[in-house]
Amino acid sequence: MLYWLADIFDFRLFQYLTFRAGLAVLISLIITLVFGKKIIFLIKKMQIIEKQRILGLPGEEQKAKTPTMGGLMILFAILVPCLLLADLSNIYIQLMLLTTVFMGLVGFLDDYLKLTKGKDGLAGRYKVLGQVILGAIIGSVMIFNDDVVVRVDKATVDEYGYDIVRTVSVERLARNSDGSKTTYKEEMYHVKTTITNVPFLKGNEFDYKYILWFLDENSKNWVWIIFIPIIIIIMVNVSNAANLTDGIDGLAAGTSAIIGAVLGLFSYVSGNNVLAEYLGVLYVPEVGELVVFSACFLGACIGFLWFNAYPAEVFMGDTGSLALGGIIAALAIMIRKELLIPLLCGIFVIENLSVIMQVSYFKYTRKKTGTGKRIFLMSPLHHHYQKKGMHESKIVSRFWIVGVFLAVLTIITLKVR
Repeated sequence: MLYWLADIFDFRLFQYLTFRAGLAVLISLIITLVFGKKIIFLIKKMQIIEKQRILGLPGEEQKAKTPTMGGLMILFAILVPCLLLADLSNIYIQLMLLTTVFMGLVGFLDDYLKLTKGKDGLAGRYKVLGQVILGAIIGSVMIFNDDVVVRVDKATVDEYGYDIVRTVSVERLARNSDGSKTTYKEEMYHVKTTITNVPFLKGNEFDYKYILWFLDENSKNWVWIIFIPIIIIIMVNVSNAANLTDGIDGLAAGTSAIIGAVLGLFSYVSGNNVLAEYLGVLYVPEVGELVVFSACFLGACIGFLWFNAYPAEVFMGDTGSLALGGIIAALAIMIRKELLIPLLCGIFVIENLSVIMQVSYFKYTRKKTGTGKRIFLMSPLHHHYQKKGMHESKIVSRFWIVGVFLAVLTIITLKVR
């Protein structure tokens, strides 16, 4: 809204992504810090307190009276500055707003049923159904919408036969033999493609249509059969992994903040023609606007930590955790860095794998010996360390350190071939 008003009144400062991103972080923080106490008070007054399972972990008694559904604070702190500062005509912003609201509603319904019906909440199959629907929508838009394009040169178009959406003229700078500089115009093309960045490989790019190599030229017409299911799988797994990670104070919010900062950096690089060309990553027109959304996301996560750090005054509930995972998945997909998720979201992956390994090994040993055995003292992994006697604040700090390490490693992959 402010973006449009600034455009009407020619307030040029709002044209700078960095200014709007910085302002977005500040507004998100202010919203959480100013309204956080009021929201927590309201939640307590309404007796929105999730019944804690007795797991034999330290501090369970104190947590029993902690209010939940604090994810509403996160959603509010993301949506308000985004609506104020982002270009709402941008297709990527529209998709991110849809993701935030949609996954927030799924999580809210889950929390609401837990509190009012005294059950386990929304059945798992319905949560997955919601994630599948959202993944299908995002995948379809990425495939079929003409505003979702990648800029390539003529040689690339000729080599791969991409469908051209529009042609643009780009000014280039060249150095002459005598050392002087001249500028020239080069024709570039916005094309529809399912190409994405992949680390460690020469060229740093992979097109999903390569999976359908046996269809030759028809592969680009049928690539949606592969692409959309992959997007759905990413959405389901990342969203659920974030939900599993939200088990101790500050872990999910802090880890998500680290991931959001990196995705914001990638959004800026991918949306900047000069930086994208220098680093050898795809230039995706208009995706730079996601820097503003990432800033809203970062500010909301950090602001929520004010109340969620140990000892937590409020839990985010599925309202927050499912939304955080969905947002991270959608951001990575739109900036075409989804193949970096296993590395960047390594904490989520480890937490998810620990549950899968624990359940699988227990079932296998029970079938073989009649007695189920465990790999970990308890899963997800953070509970294993709690069972070993480590304080949860120390667990969270160490997980954050690992998250920062993985984030830096992910950034480095931009130049690794």
